[in-house]
Amino acid sequence: MSKQTGYADINGLRMYYEIHGSGGTPLVLLHGGLFNIDLQFGELLEGLAAGRQVIAADFQGHGYTNDIDRPLGTPALASDVVALLEHLDVPQADVFGFSVGGAVALYLAIKHPELVRKAVISSVSFHPSGDRAENTDAVGEMKVEMIAGTPMEADYLAKSPHPDHEHLQTLLDKLGGYDRGTEGWSDDDIRGIAAPTLLTFGDADAVKLEHVVRFHQLRGGDVNGDFVGVPASQLAIFPGTTHFTGLGRTALVLDTVTTFLDA
Repeated sequence: MSKQTGYADINGLRMYYEIHGSGGTPLVLLHGGLFNIDLQFGELLEGLAAGRQVIAADFQGHGYTNDIDRPLGTPALASDVVALLEHLDVPQADVFGFSVGGAVALYLAIKHPELVRKAVISSVSFHPSGDRAENTDAVGEMKVEMIAGTPMEADYLAKSPHPDHEHLQTLLDKLGGYDRGTEGWSDDDIRGIAAPTLLTFGDADAVKLEHVVRFHQLRGGDVNGDFVGVPASQLAIFPGTTHFTGLGRTALVLDTVTTFLDA
């Protein structure tokens, strides 16, 4: 499988990206907080790129992308993605985002509808009321010592342009304040998304299942498809799956996502 890598100078960042495969509508992969391209999508990349071009990027302060003096939040990260697509001369793409990346994918679908053909939005709420409290509390108190010996620590030290624990703690602090105080999206915002959406969650995720169902209903789901047709927007709940292991069922995730994108 062909792979090209590069950096784009965007919004003060040197944003690292990879391009895998070719053909079809490009698919943009947006990873979660403290993860990066490899940690989030490494097992999925080959399958996703089998039938299309895949563009994957490391967010601010993650993977090979440097950090800058800017808080981490969805509008800022979304602006980086918009600028990257412009840099790569991609007028429209499919997006697949997990957790923080899911928040960015949702933002793009709402605020930049012209850029998004289809959106896969994984393991993220559209409103803070949908989040389980313990997850929010834990992320807000993350310390470097808590992730010592994990793949996240190892990858950070191996890839970061500033590979030390001080910068890693800064990243954890920024993630702890991610989108804090924001109001989320209204029901009308979610109803109004033009692109078909695939929502994916674990059955033991950080997002409450009643919120997941509401999300799906606002996208036109929860109907009797035999009588009214299968909605363009879909929902997948992966069994035995937590927030941390959200995309771990590789074969299941690949089949679910590629079937939706190719429909």
